[in-house]
Amino acid sequence: MVTQHPRITREKKTIDKMVHVYCKAKHNTKDNQLCDDCSEFLEYAFLRLEKCPFQEEKSTCGKCLVHCYQPEMREKAKQIMRFSGPRLIYKSPVLALHHVFDGRKKALTLKEFKNKQNT
Repeated sequence: MVTQHPRITREKKTIDKMVHVYCKAKHNTKDNQLCDDCSEFLEYAFLRLEKCPFQEEKSTCGKCLVHCYQPEMREKAKQIMRFSGPRLIYKSPVLALHHVFDGRKKALTLKEFKNKQNT
């Protein structure tokens, strides 16, 4: 198994929490369960994070200049983030604060990222 950078691990925890908050409120799921649609989205989001070329250098996906999400999934992510983002501060304040700080990080282009790696 490939070890992940702590930044990606934290990002996975954040998206997992946000999807659970969204699904519970919008789809009336119980006991930390997800509906099929939300489970499919979360699996997709985890896969995208694992394949992210920026890894520890990444900003939040919403600020990224490389859009690796399919348009339909990107819209779903926006819905989930808009709903869950403000509620995350009550559900998981540490993750919420990390997400805010990560979002303030300047998003790199692939060219900038590759140049940074070569120096």
